[in-house]
Amino acid sequence: MSSFFKKYIVVLQLGFYAAIPLHSIAQGGLSPDNPIQKIDNRIMIDLSEHRTPEKTNVFLFLSKYNNLVNAAVPAGIFAAGVIDNDKGTRQNAMYIASSSAVNLLLTLVIKKIVKRPRPFLGQVKISAVYYPGQTSFPSGHTSSAFTTATALTQVYHKWYVIAPAYLWASSVGYSRMYLGVHYPSDVATGALVGTGTALAMGFLRPGH
Repeated sequence: MSSFFKKYIVVLQLGFYAAIPLHSIAQGGLSPDNPIQKIDNRIMIDLSEHRTPEKTNVFLFLSKYNNLVNAAVPAGIFAAGVIDNDKGTRQNAMYIASSSAVNLLLTLVIKKIVKRPRPFLGQVKISAVYYPGQTSFPSGHTSSAFTTATALTQVYHKWYVIAPAYLWASSVGYSRMYLGVHYPSDVATGALVGTGTALAMGFLRPGH
């Protein structure tokens, strides 16, 4: 078994172990008397009461094209590596893509374990712009956006890369709350999962 494959397994195992205690934490948060749930509900109600058509269109755009951006970033870097015949650039692209793939798997596993209902299905019903399926915890859009942003900034340590990357990721996370499909705690956890996955997969970067 190669050392790369062993490291993949370790990252996945750590992610799975971390998901187990999240089940009891999130299930406890479903109680309307839980302080975190109270804050979640208050924020979600406030956001739903201050929507405008213009802002709704912007945040729908961010959510709709998040997956496209996450795929386009490593694809574009890989294409540049092929054009320039640069092995390091191609390896950086594979690092970003692999981080996204592992993050997707971990996020799906956590969702299956926790099974937190969407805000519009909670005990306090939250108005949503649209009604996606699956479950709420953590936010997959947010985790994927932060995985891409973190992996990209690990590769390119430039402010003009870091600032737009995290601005996009943060905006995607906010859009999920604004649209009424994720609680703030879903988004915060998604950001942590996405960031942690990208950092954990750093062994794929050139020189590591």
